[in-house]
Amino acid sequence: MFWFSEDKGYQAFRILQFVYIVAPIVAGFDKFFNYLVNWSVYLSPLISQYTQVREQFFLSGVGVLEIIAGIGMMYAPKIFAYIISLWLLLVIINLILTGHYYDIALRDFGLLLGALALGRLAQKYDVAEVT
Repeated sequence: MFWFSEDKGYQAFRILQFVYIVAPIVAGFDKFFNYLVNWSVYLSPLISQYTQVREQFFLSGVGVLEIIAGIGMMYAPKIFAYIISLWLLLVIINLILTGHYYDIALRDFGLLLGALALGRLAQKYDVAEVT
């Protein structure tokens, strides 16, 4: 178990990996149910106009991608940490385009930096290489 490891870097890697597995999966499933929040309020009207897809259909697709990213983080953190970083950058751009929710964009910027840190840690502590 990682908490028994003497290597503090490995502990940090596992903590971040856990967060970036659970958060995208939970947020992804919630895109179908809107239990945590009504996700459509965070969707920029420009995105809706550009895609010309119903909001709920678009958000369901986003949910599927988030679930895939969370699962991918379990098996390939070296790759999916950077995919999640890019995803968070797109979320930040979307939030800025709404003209609101700058506080959430700032929080997501912190999450983006955490995902980048996880990607760097994964270079050393990838699941496939750690016994």
